Amino acid sequence: MREKALALLQEYNQSQALVAHGLAVEAIMRHYAQKAGEENAPEGVEYWGCVGLLHDVDYEKYPEEHCKKAVEILQGAGYDEGFIHGVVCHGYGLVTDVEPERYMEKVLYTVDELSGLINATAIMRPSRSVMDLEVKSVKKKFKDKKFAAGVNREVVLDGCRRMGAELDEVINECILGMRENHEALGL
Repeated sequence: MREKALALLQEYNQSQALVAHGLAVEAIMRHYAQKAGEENAPEGVEYWGCVGLLHDVDYEKYPEEHCKKAVEILQGAGYDEGFIHGVVCHGYGLVTDVEPERYMEKVLYTVDELSGLINATAIMRPSRSVMDLEVKSVKKKFKDKKFAAGVNREVVLDGCRRMGAELDEVINECILGMRENHEALGL
C-alpha cells in the first residue's frame, strides 16, 4: 500500500520539499496510529501513514483546487471514500468544508500545519535535526507569528481541541514521530 501511495505522491509532486512534507506527516501519522493501538486494525498503521503521505497529493499541480482535485486523483487510483475523506478533511475551514470526524482525521488536521513549524524550527538549529529538538523550542517559535508565518496556528489549536490534547503533548508526539523517520526527512 505504501509503495503505491509514494509513487502517486511523486507522480503529482516534483518538489522535494512537498515530498518531504508528505514523508514527515506520514511519520507522525504512523506514530499516532501506534500510540492509538491501531497495529492490528483494518485501518491500521499503514493506512494512517498513507493518508498522511497523500494528504497534499494535489497541491503542487492544482494549488487553487487543493483538496478538491485530490478526490478525483484518489478515486482514479482506487482509494475508497473513507480514505479520501481522511485526506480531504485536513483542509477543513481553509479550502474545504469536509470536517474531520474520526480520530485519525483529527490528528491529520492538527499535525499537517504543526509538522511544518517543527521542520522549520529544526532546520534553524545548529544540528539541523529533530533528534535534539525540545518542545519548549517549538512552543517558543509557535508563539512567534513571524516565524514560519504560513503555519496556521489557529488550525493547530483547533485540532488540539478536537483531539482533546494539549499543544505541548501534540508537539512532543509530532517530534517523536518525525524522529522515527529523521533520516528520510533529512533532519
